[in-house]
Amino acid sequence: MTNETGNRALLRLLGIEKPIIQAPMAGVSTPALAAAVSNAGGLGSLGVGAMNAEGARKVIKETRALTGKPFNINVFCHRPAAADEALERQWLNWLGPQFEKYGATPPASLSEIYTSFVADPAMLEVFLDEKPAIVSFHFGLPPAEVIADLKKAGIRLLASATNLNEAAQVVAAGVDAIVAQGIEAGGHRGVFDPDAPDDRLGTFALTRLLVREFDLPVIASGGIMDGAGIAAALALGAHAAQLGTAFVACPETSIDEGYRRAILGESARHTTFTAAISGRIARSMVNRFTELGGDATAPKPPAYPIAYDAGKALHAAAKAKGEFGYGAQWAGQAAALARSLPAADLLVELENEMKESIGQLQQFGG
Repeated sequence: MTNETGNRALLRLLGIEKPIIQAPMAGVSTPALAAAVSNAGGLGSLGVGAMNAEGARKVIKETRALTGKPFNINVFCHRPAAADEALERQWLNWLGPQFEKYGATPPASLSEIYTSFVADPAMLEVFLDEKPAIVSFHFGLPPAEVIADLKKAGIRLLASATNLNEAAQVVAAGVDAIVAQGIEAGGHRGVFDPDAPDDRLGTFALTRLLVREFDLPVIASGGIMDGAGIAAALALGAHAAQLGTAFVACPETSIDEGYRRAILGESARHTTFTAAISGRIARSMVNRFTELGGDATAPKPPAYPIAYDAGKALHAAAKAKGEFGYGAQWAGQAAALARSLPAADLLVELENEMKESIGQLQQFGG
């Protein structure tokens, strides 16, 4: 029922004890969170897509100081942004009244605030120097020679996929496991090409399709918040489950008080997709920014991550006046199941729930 032989093979490959992976969550995860999850037998993760190379080196070292266990470092492999001054000016002009509400003015111009890993040789050098146990890719894949260099360094590789075609590319690239990101997932949709049609596959449908189609281990991700969800993913043939939103309310994360109140309150019952915050489709709790992006008069936002430059500035201006509703409050569809527990305690709860659910499934099977 739980595909135990395959599960154990993936756990050995990653050097972990439990089929539970904490999603990387750039801007939310911290060395303390990743280390707590890894120390408790899962796989802790750090998102460094919003950092430069030396920032990544720093958090890798900080995490190593807190755990001797493997952890995952995640990077963004999006197509580098193409600046469009006219589009960016139109966007800033449209956001102008929102800035004015909080006594601020929009930035004079916008910039590409994150460097994609596909164009960041300095980040690759950090990985080859520091040799984190696992590196994972989101929004696509780096060039074949980069993958070869990472594998030669003994680093295990994961990559997200949202459909069969992307998964086939992951398999062909020689990556060790596929993270099946369902439409339920919080945060940025991991599609390789944001301009292409999106199949919008749910986590369970996608997981089952990938398990049947490919021999590579599959890690189910999206909308999984408790041990019952993990057990269900394993029953469908996944080798592990990746949970992000489930960890957001842990005290080890770096979220602000507004995000924390939202994920533990009524706001968690309502999520939506928006491109207004960052320039790329992401699932957020409904807030002032998502409502703004849903305005029928809204112009097209600039490319990711150029739009994020404006989004972060607006959030900072509003937050300075006590309004947190313009933040990137990423959350999956089942966010209302979030628990405010230390990460190690949450791992214990998740494992206990998973075992109970597996036991119930086995009883049902006779």
